[in-house]
Amino acid sequence: SRRGRGALATQAPSLCNDTLEGNILRARPEASREELQRALEQAALADFVKALPDGLRTRVGERGMQLSGGQRQRISIARAFLKNAPVLILDEATSHLDTLSEMQVRGALDALMRHRTTLVIAHRLSTIRDADLILVLDQGALAEAGTHEQLLHRQGLYARLARRQGGQELSSAASLSS
Repeated sequence: SRRGRGALATQAPSLCNDTLEGNILRARPEASREELQRALEQAALADFVKALPDGLRTRVGERGMQLSGGQRQRISIARAFLKNAPVLILDEATSHLDTLSEMQVRGALDALMRHRTTLVIAHRLSTIRDADLILVLDQGALAEAGTHEQLLHRQGLYARLARRQGGQELSSAASLSS
C-alpha cells in the first residue's frame, strides 16, 4: 500500500493513551527489540526512557499529554527511523526540540534522509539549507525554487527570510550579490 511506503514525522504526532513502546511500535509492530532500541537512540530518546521508572512501559496519557512537545516530536522521529520507509515526510519535525536535542537528532535525520525521497516542511531555514531543491511558498503559492545558494543569490523572499533569521543561513552567495 502507499501508506506503507512512507514515514511521517510531525510537530504534533498522533499519540494514543498507551505506553511509549506501544506508541513507537505503531510504525512497525513486528520490529525487534534491537531495532526499537536503535530508533530510540537515533531520535535522542534513549536517555529519557532510561530515566523513567517504568521505561518503555510508561503510559503517555491521552494524546501524549504526559510528555513535552519535544518528547512527542522525538517519538514521531523514532517512528520514522523504525519504519525506514522509501519516502520520508518531515513536517516541522524538530520545531519543538531544544538546540541540544536538535543537534543530537539532526545528524541521524541527515542519515535517514539519504537515499530516499524526502519532503521537508520547515520554517527554520537551517533545517532545509542542504536540500537538493527548496520550494518557497508565499500565501500558498510557489514564490521561488532552487538550491539554498541559488535562492540567496536571487535576493528574493528566501534571502529576506534568511536575513530575518539572523543571517546564519547567509553564505558566499550573499556576498557575491553585494
